Formats: sequence, structure tokens, C-alpha cells
Amino acid sequence: MFELLCILVFIGMLMFTGVTMVTFFIALAAALVFAFIVSMVGAVIKLLPWIIVALIGLYIYKHYNKPSSY
Repeated sequence: MFELLCILVFIGMLMFTGVTMVTFFIALAAALVFAFIVSMVGAVIKLLPWIIVALIGLYIYKHYNKPSSY
């Protein structure tokens, strides 16, 4: 599905700007930026359970490791 979205963005940019060499590179750059953003969002969603576990561990560490006052 992700690959299909990248192809559609690339073709859409070419249809929006017209097919020349300059606009081909602009459309390629737009497709790469889109792919980068979508893949970063996908990586965060994939790692979300581990991020939550790390945050819970950090909370527990800070909660039980308070400096004692005399």
C-alpha cells in the first residue's frame, strides 16, 4: 500500500506540473519527501509499544529513586 501511495504521489506531481526534466526532478524530490515522512510515521507506530515501556520504566525509576531529605 505504501508503494502504491508513493507512485500515486509521483504521478500526481508530474500531472500537476507537466512532464519536463526539471519537473521530473521536482516530482521525484516530492515523492522522496513523502516517502520519508510516511516511513518515519510507520517506524514510530511500529516502535510505539517499546517507547511506552521505556517511558513507564523511566517513570518508575524516577518515582522510586528520589533523593532522601534528612
